[in-house]
Amino acid sequence: MRVVVIDNHGQFTHLEGRALRDAGVDQEIVDNDTPPEEIDADGLVLSGGPDMDRIGRCAEYLELDVPVLGICLGMQVMADQLDGRVGSGEYGGYADVTVEILDEADPLVGSLAPETRVWASHADEVKEVPDGFTHTATSDVCGIEAMSDADRDLYGVQWHPEVAHTERGQEVFENFIARCRS
Repeated sequence: MRVVVIDNHGQFTHLEGRALRDAGVDQEIVDNDTPPEEIDADGLVLSGGPDMDRIGRCAEYLELDVPVLGICLGMQVMADQLDGRVGSGEYGGYADVTVEILDEADPLVGSLAPETRVWASHADEVKEVPDGFTHTATSDVCGIEAMSDADRDLYGVQWHPEVAHTERGQEVFENFIARCRS
């Protein structure tokens, strides 16, 4: 079992790799300009990062037919590339946020119901989920905190499950790993 983290130059990317390693998964962090044909993985994590102008080949990675977890910018890339809508957040910077889980059956975040505390940045956020996606979590800071397309195994969270400030963040990674194994 191998999960590759796509490095979108975010400050927490190394922690995403560690969370996967802590879950007993073979993992590797690769730069976001790595050719898709060079990626051998059972799943991908699109990391957070500073802005949409530096997403490299992320759109191509969505076509690799493996489960994908988008974190913060990674979720925004997914929404943008699949015809959802991304815009500026009203709140802005990092904050400790209570997220309400909207779908207890969701394979990624359903187990966190009814709510969980997370660490998130809201400079930009998904404003409209792409076709085929379900809006799975919300907060008073951000309307769309998480989204899933379980049929295509594409998942996104606005928050950072890899940081210590996020409660039950490791559970998000374990839920994703379970999707990669199925």
